[in-house]
Amino acid sequence: MKVLTLNTHSWLEENQLEKCKMIAKEIATGDYDIIALQEVNQTIAAQTIVPDGLYCPTDTLVEIKEDNFALRLVEELQLLDCDYYWSWTYSHVGYDIYHEGNALLSKQPIIAKEYLASQATDVWDHTTRKNLSGVTEVDGQIVQVVSCHFSWWQDGKFAYEWQQTEAFLAERADTLLILGDFNNDAASSGHQLVLDSFLQLQDSFLTAALTTGEASVVKAIDGWQDNREALRIDYVFASKDLQATEYEVVFDGTRTPIVSDHFGIKVVFSSKTEPN
Repeated sequence: MKVLTLNTHSWLEENQLEKCKMIAKEIATGDYDIIALQEVNQTIAAQTIVPDGLYCPTDTLVEIKEDNFALRLVEELQLLDCDYYWSWTYSHVGYDIYHEGNALLSKQPIIAKEYLASQATDVWDHTTRKNLSGVTEVDGQIVQVVSCHFSWWQDGKFAYEWQQTEAFLAERADTLLILGDFNNDAASSGHQLVLDSFLQLQDSFLTAALTTGEASVVKAIDGWQDNREALRIDYVFASKDLQATEYEVVFDGTRTPIVSDHFGIKVVFSSKTEPN
């Protein structure tokens, strides 16, 4: 199983359409099974469209606009002869003009559901957070994957949002992946809170047999305006039945180009029941 997570910073990047093509090329070349994306934006004023049969809606109906970044990415993948099912939901209004949310892509259909993680509920409040869960299939195995974008530790926001995540996942598939932008560095109390969870999650960076790269943010960005350090704030957490064999930072300007203010994380898993 091969997975990817990336905070796309979509429609806020220079040469955004070209970068969308770059992301699609990596997905197609890498033959990923599951992709989790954050800061997946669409312009509020753009035309509403009816997406095709690859779109898997949540139980909360949302309008899909013609410039939805996940939609554009799926269309670029189709040009590369790669069909991915996808789902999307939005948390709040960003920069006064965007619906900002999370997306999931999978080779197989997705049973999608969103949940409210934050105490804030107003879409005009940038601290409102909704995360996206999808149940899908990889090589005959049922997998539940969550694309997350959490708040920072300050003011108890992350702790509350993680508690809501645990409550949402009280009933879950045996194989679980939680991917995304956690806004908490690997040395933080937030990271430790996840590791201490009853969900018994593994940080794939810490357990992978082979690692390439570490930090996912290396400069000052929105929310980390004073940052001068290399930070690991984007994660792939996995249930105990999965063994991370390879962990690689991608879209960091080495093997793959920079496409966002975050780097992406690629992880290859094997089932612990599979022979080595």
